[in-house]
Amino acid sequence: MRLFWSLSALVVASSSVAAFAPASTNGVVARSSALHSTVAAADVKAKQDASFEKLRAKDQSSGAISKDDLNVVFEDEHIVVVNKPSGVLTIPGKDSSNPSLNQAVFERYGSESNRMDKMVVHRLGMDTSGLVVFARTNAALRGMNALFRTRKVTRKYEALVCGRIEQDAGSIDLPLMRDYENPPFMRVSTDEHQRALMGLDVDEVGKKLLESPKDSLTKFEVVSREDLGGNDVTRLILTSITGRTHQLNVHCAAIGHPIVGDSVYGCNGEAAANGGLDEAALPADKASVELQQAIAGVVDGKPMCVHAKSISFRHPVTKEDLSFESDASF
Repeated sequence: MRLFWSLSALVVASSSVAAFAPASTNGVVARSSALHSTVAAADVKAKQDASFEKLRAKDQSSGAISKDDLNVVFEDEHIVVVNKPSGVLTIPGKDSSNPSLNQAVFERYGSESNRMDKMVVHRLGMDTSGLVVFARTNAALRGMNALFRTRKVTRKYEALVCGRIEQDAGSIDLPLMRDYENPPFMRVSTDEHQRALMGLDVDEVGKKLLESPKDSLTKFEVVSREDLGGNDVTRLILTSITGRTHQLNVHCAAIGHPIVGDSVYGCNGEAAANGGLDEAALPADKASVELQQAIAGVVDGKPMCVHAKSISFRHPVTKEDLSFESDASF
């Protein structure tokens, strides 16, 4: 069965929709009632500063990777495709001394511009493993940026999620916004949470927090339903159509099946639980808190179970159709 789940409506090709039907009122998903009509900029700023300090510390823990350690899947004079291990930053971030995949690729191949930042066309989170493309020439950089901007790059991810998803395939169409209660993380956007931002000054909290909600679409297919230490998990292929920040993490959490090992959007994570939605808004087959806690105990200290499995695009210079795959380690 193929299913389409959105914030404002649920449309399926079957009369049986109970498994993913969110509780709603007048077509709007139930949302958290613990909201104030206004948000204090000072409170948001304090939370941002504390979170940024934690994130900086995490970035500094990035695994070191040398040019000789690279797992190169494809290379030519214009682009390089590399298989990134979990625990390594794609780019160093604000602290250029942080070890990163970008640095290793630059040291091995260089670039026409002689700048490592001019090789970056997309990125994976530090905890995500899988395929990353880098540009070696200016023409490749322009071309790859255009392909990503016009959504002509197809990326599929393999993930283990908590619980048993009953539907075999479907789509998750939930808009995302920055979470002012748990900055700088993301959450499902609601009108109520957008209204709470009214009156905040961009100079005080930054423009990212005040950006308009981003339409976000993820397609999923169930590969298998498995057992992990005596607990139900589901192996998925996820296709990120829109490629928003933390999209897969939030969308999986928002349907009640957070990614196994996700310490941010999963059980007892730093971000809002359930992608910011109330428990009542989740589908009937959601993973219980008890199940999520049991799975967290099994995988404690291990990498998050999400892997950029495949990427397909037209070569930005030669115009050859390319497709690459990489096996997940979990």
